[in-house]
Amino acid sequence: MHTAYVIVTLLAALMAGFSGTVLLLRAEWIVKALTDYAVPRAWWTPLGLAKAAGAVGLVVGLFVPVIGVLAGAGLVLYYLGAAVTVARARWYAHIPFPLVYAAPVVGALVLGHAG
Repeated sequence: MHTAYVIVTLLAALMAGFSGTVLLLRAEWIVKALTDYAVPRAWWTPLGLAKAAGAVGLVVGLFVPVIGVLAGAGLVLYYLGAAVTVARARWYAHIPFPLVYAAPVVGALVLGHAG
């Protein structure tokens, strides 16, 4: 179980880190999406930093479990908020995207408490 927990946690951290990085670097495809969803430009950097911090927190959580739980909870809330934002923008076909990013975080939280 411990190996699965480490692998899923690292996958979740990589995905959150990637997501935060492309937002901070203003990748064209993410800028278009955030514009389409009417996310204010002033929020983009804090949102990218939140995802990056969550990724770091997941990795730190492998050594300090409470940090991982807090980071995981924060990321789950972040991605649920993203799904709500997408739904409010009426881009219903895009709702699965934040949920795909949330899934390994939920998996890491579950596996971390199963062992």
